[in-house]
Amino acid sequence: MYSEARTTALKITGGVHEKRAHDSAHKHVAGEAVYIDDIVEPTGTVHVYLGLSEAAHADIATMNLEPVKAAPGVICVLTAGDVPGVNDVAPTGQADDPVFAEKRVMFYGQPMFAVVAETREQARHAAAKAEVTYSKHDALIDIPDDSSNADIVVTPLKLERGEVDNALEKAPRRLKGRMAIGGQDHFYLEGQIAFAIPGEDDDVLVYSSTQHPSEVQHMVGHVLGIPSNAVTVEIRRMGGAFGGKETQSNLFACVAALAAKTTGRAAKLRPDRDDDMVATGKRHDFVVDYDIGFDDDGKIHGVDMIYAGRCGFSADLSGPVTDRALFHMDNCYYLPAARAITRPVRTNTVSNTAYRGFGGPQGMVGGERLIEEVAYATGLDPLEVRKRNFYGDAPRNVTPYHQTVEDNIIARIVDELETSSDYAARREAIRSFNADSPVLKRGIALTPVKFGISFTATWYNQAGALVHVYQDGSVHLNHGGTEMGQGLYVKVAQVVAEAFQIDAEMVKITATTTAKVPNTSATAASSGTDLNGMAAKNACDQIKARLVDFAVEKHGVPAEQVVFLPNRVRVGNQEFAFPDFIKDAYMARVQLSAAGFYKTPKIHWDRDAGRGRPFYYFAYGAAASEVTIDTLTGEYQVERVDILHDVGRSINDAIDRGQVEGGFIQGMGWLTTEELWWDAEGRLRTHAPSTYKIPLASDRPKVFNVDLVDWSSNIEPTIHRSKAVGEPPFMLAISVLHALSDAVASVADHKICPRLDPPATPEAVLDAVYRLRAEAGS
Repeated sequence: MYSEARTTALKITGGVHEKRAHDSAHKHVAGEAVYIDDIVEPTGTVHVYLGLSEAAHADIATMNLEPVKAAPGVICVLTAGDVPGVNDVAPTGQADDPVFAEKRVMFYGQPMFAVVAETREQARHAAAKAEVTYSKHDALIDIPDDSSNADIVVTPLKLERGEVDNALEKAPRRLKGRMAIGGQDHFYLEGQIAFAIPGEDDDVLVYSSTQHPSEVQHMVGHVLGIPSNAVTVEIRRMGGAFGGKETQSNLFACVAALAAKTTGRAAKLRPDRDDDMVATGKRHDFVVDYDIGFDDDGKIHGVDMIYAGRCGFSADLSGPVTDRALFHMDNCYYLPAARAITRPVRTNTVSNTAYRGFGGPQGMVGGERLIEEVAYATGLDPLEVRKRNFYGDAPRNVTPYHQTVEDNIIARIVDELETSSDYAARREAIRSFNADSPVLKRGIALTPVKFGISFTATWYNQAGALVHVYQDGSVHLNHGGTEMGQGLYVKVAQVVAEAFQIDAEMVKITATTTAKVPNTSATAASSGTDLNGMAAKNACDQIKARLVDFAVEKHGVPAEQVVFLPNRVRVGNQEFAFPDFIKDAYMARVQLSAAGFYKTPKIHWDRDAGRGRPFYYFAYGAAASEVTIDTLTGEYQVERVDILHDVGRSINDAIDRGQVEGGFIQGMGWLTTEELWWDAEGRLRTHAPSTYKIPLASDRPKVFNVDLVDWSSNIEPTIHRSKAVGEPPFMLAISVLHALSDAVASVADHKICPRLDPPATPEAVLDAVYRLRAEAGS
């Protein structure tokens, strides 16, 4: 069985710590990547469209669907009465999120029925023919000015450490304020979509654009009144998700499955972009009240904060989202005494949901306002205030939720970026420029990021994988993670290639399906590679252990003399090409398949007590941004951005850099141009790209320098000592908001805190310029 094939190779291609293109990159640019809407439809496929409410809070007085049923091509109309199981898709078990509104609608755009027709256009046009009358009630659209007695969707969280009241009372200086933080639409390129194919008996196959196939599986079974084993959910790739397909995909999958089982024909549901934006949840907006005590040196003594979030009509994920906002209100700063409380406010708007960062960005933006307030009150450079309040050694290393920060590297990252970006000299140059420029003003800011990695719902921190090695040495890989463009599939494939020491081309990436790996967690919380990479490695290790035992028994060598080398295996003084070695093992009846599993260690969380270790580790980063604003129009340009970000030992530098760059730009959009606006009737008016402004290519910083920390290695034994990269870079964009604030402050000689709330649209910037000039009397 000895083979000379590739025995001289020194390294495999596509292992870990190697730049490698996204596995579908060539298909993306060539238009060859198959998304759900590209799947060839079986003969007889029906199309489904949702009928949405036109009231924000009302009883349904009458609903005449006869004109809908009589419309051309309509096969049937589905309502709550047609649901054989439970009319609910609430992800947290609170039974507050109906598939179809039955007697009362709770937000403008809530689904009331679904039209099933021969074509999508027929279904869409028919849905508009419904005749509905409403008995309207008062609707709460925004977070009230006083949210203390507001109706809430979940029990609030309280974090507290230290003697807060005493610290505030004794602090040399103290101030209070309020900040409004806007929400954000996911604006995934591929909208929500589900394609269901009925099988025999109870069986149904659902292609769902979802981050959480197992939850969709459970929800479809729940709605149809069948066990989960009758439902298979599959997804090869999504055209973006960003949290918007973690729970929001449930409704579309369930309605498509209901239509398929009702008609006995394949059924597809794909809403228009406008209806998608109206009917699906978004990033939570917040109103943050803060009370801070500090001294003349810029050191914080104590803080008391309330985070009131617009949660929408149902709980969805608002509990953990608002919780995570509190987990990140400290960012990189030690707060000697801290109290923070959530107010998850129920409103008559679409139920808000997961979004990249999962509440962490909003918490961090609120925390950075504290730094800005202290800086303007003391006359210090905001960067200096930041550095003076960084976490340090004990006792200055305990968070408000009582977790000890053990891996703190933020001071070194900031020092290196401050030098590489030439921050100090540029800050002085900007001051000189502004003194001589009456209209155009520049600003600069350097802000840090500390982001906790793990699901705060501890049970989600688990993953499974399935690995097959075939007789020719090729490998089949499947795991519970989903691919939404972030590069998870290729990174886990690199882990498998590294484990077997074979070229990555030998590893077949396959679609995520509940039929292969059960009970998976959502691909969220930046944990995709951490969890699924470790599960895949565990499966490989099981197979390798069997192969070693086989070689030991057959060749009579000790186990330590069985070594996996690039595309070959050394057994004693012999070397076998990997395919030959595998074929030999197969002939000896060695099991060449394994189900791997992993669960994150060390983490625990007691929500009632507000204590624990919710995060396995932290990811760090920093960004320096420079902007120019036009004080006559409020328009602005991001001139330059320098980023230094920590990904531990990167599994794939190219993929990780892409996540840093993309995350930053998306975060910049949230904080600047992306504005959600509901009118007094509760109608979302920014429901299309004509009115909702995501960043364009032209909004990209003129100079965009991105570097990864090359000396970092995760102190925890994560997969190849890497760190999560999906969410943490999003918050690097806070530097743009603070650079805009710095530019605005120049009109009042930096004597007044601008209190520029996001989104800092050109209108908001112009308003702030006029406000500061009025306050300064200039």
